[in-house]
Amino acid sequence: MYFQGMNISFTKQQEEYISDQLASGDFRNASEVVRDALRLHKYYRQKVLDDLRKEMIKGWDGESSTLSATEIARAKYDQIKSK
Repeated sequence: MYFQGMNISFTKQQEEYISDQLASGDFRNASEVVRDALRLHKYYRQKVLDDLRKEMIKGWDGESSTLSATEIARAKYDQIKSK
């Protein structure tokens, strides 16, 4: 599905980021910045899900853990954020 036009609201920080990206010369317009961000988000989200599935398989085949599901998810999130 293709949208001819769409109105999107951004925070001040997001607007500044888009402006900075345009000023860098890497993008010709704000739409390119947003499309690039969406492509990266799609890739990142898929990687997180794939990594989580791998960890779940390891968990089923491995030893029991004393950590809760929330603690495991938080640790994985922190690990990804620190990269």
